[in-house]
Amino acid sequence: MATKYTLREAFVRYHRGLGKMPLRWKPFLTCLLVANMIAPLFAMYRLECQVVFGVALLNGATFVVLTAYTGFSRLLGFGHIFWIPLIVFLALRLDEAADDTVHRTWMLVVIALNSISLLLDTYNVIRYFRGDHDELVADL
Repeated sequence: MATKYTLREAFVRYHRGLGKMPLRWKPFLTCLLVANMIAPLFAMYRLECQVVFGVALLNGATFVVLTAYTGFSRLLGFGHIFWIPLIVFLALRLDEAADDTVHRTWMLVVIALNSISLLLDTYNVIRYFRGDHDELVADL
């Protein structure tokens, strides 16, 4: 399968797509960004923060590759596949964070947000494999 876009073009197209997402999705996307990429930076000495941030970078790279092949399509939901082991990892480490309410709360927020996103992603990926290959936003 040949790519539709170079990785550079895909990177730009992916970020344009995020910017053009319907307004109703932007608060949720912002929460995902803050929980997975910004909040971990404040406690990178913690293993959980390192892992969440690392998985976020891996997701980002996966989104660009998927965009290179399929455009800004529903298949992008597959890019969050790494959240499945991440959620398990965080859930197994909740007891270790019991003495730090802020850190534990952040872990629970990441688990909740990423789980909700995985449900939406699953729906989108199923739709993609059922033939809905259109891009999610117009005029990219």
